[in-house]
Amino acid sequence: MQQESTLKGIRVIEICNVAAGPFCGMLLADMGADLVKIEQPGSGDTLRSWAPITDGYSENFASLNRNKRSVALNLKNEQDQQVAARLIAQADVLIENNRPGVMDRLGLGYAAMREQNPALVYCSISAYGQSGPRSQEGGFDLTLQAMSGLMSVTGEPGGAPIKCGVPVCDFTAGLYAAFSIATALRSVALDGQGTHIDVSMLGATLGIAALQTSQYFGTGIDPVKLGSAHPRNAPYQVFRCEGGYFGMAAGNNSLWKAVCTVVEREELVLDARFVNPTDRAANQDALREILEEIFAAADAETWLKHFRGAGVPCAPINDYSDVLADPQVEHMEWVRDLELPNGARTRTFVSPVRFDSRSAELRLRPPALGEHNEEVLAELLKRQTAE
Repeated sequence: MQQESTLKGIRVIEICNVAAGPFCGMLLADMGADLVKIEQPGSGDTLRSWAPITDGYSENFASLNRNKRSVALNLKNEQDQQVAARLIAQADVLIENNRPGVMDRLGLGYAAMREQNPALVYCSISAYGQSGPRSQEGGFDLTLQAMSGLMSVTGEPGGAPIKCGVPVCDFTAGLYAAFSIATALRSVALDGQGTHIDVSMLGATLGIAALQTSQYFGTGIDPVKLGSAHPRNAPYQVFRCEGGYFGMAAGNNSLWKAVCTVVEREELVLDARFVNPTDRAANQDALREILEEIFAAADAETWLKHFRGAGVPCAPINDYSDVLADPQVEHMEWVRDLELPNGARTRTFVSPVRFDSRSAELRLRPPALGEHNEEVLAELLKRQTAE
């Protein structure tokens, strides 16, 4: 089975901007869905203006909008609203990430669309959800990282709140949305009834914080910032060495014993402070000081070689240029050439999921704004004529 055939025949309409919604749509498009992206004439998706710009086209936009077709419609215009409604009426899925209530005011809300298309899977992505006391508040990844508690456990102990460098709230919401849509499509196949999926960035970010929320529920104590360290395991963090740092995770007693052998300090296995993962975590400041004094004798490359040889999970602190050139990334064929709408060539990271040892193909380059108006509207007319 090929990835790009799993959702073949599923028509998805996307009315989204920037990250969470477009990422969700791209995940479905990578799996073969026919995705039509409706954008505002003139400006389009906000991401189209984000740097880096290569010969007039945003590389950020390109990274989230492959395998899609673009239709430019002014949804504040009644005629264009009717076109959008007809497209949605013939679709299997609608994804939107507007503030709650916007789609209703445009005449494209779930209640209106369900009347025309009872089998429609309608997915709304927002900051806080479609109802509740915060539903009308806007949100960006930064504010959701702050609201969700993520910043309270990110950074060095005693330090200022730190944002995760990757927009984790946006992309986690997109992942939850794509998973939920795939699940709902299975239900539609069984009973023919669609549904309204409500995905919030807040809920998605709390969903992936299961270890932190359960720690609070179990102890009544808020988790705290630990830098790269782990609250319940050690050694399990980034360590300083000669000229830099490396990451090493000895997550059980056998790996800890291997670490002691590598650093030629076998007596540490019997040290009462370090007998098991819980004790090592409770005394990890002392453990880090002992290990970093040893690690200062050699560089990261040397220690990584030793730990890999002993079967201890470890890794360099890569820049993106490093990891994208890693032989494992090359083997998995995750980096591919990508054509921009003007013919310029760039590269992109494709779907990391493989089916039968194969990654998804790039079926369509990212579209120019409104590039497919004529093509999609001709298809719409043909379908209406056939009905």
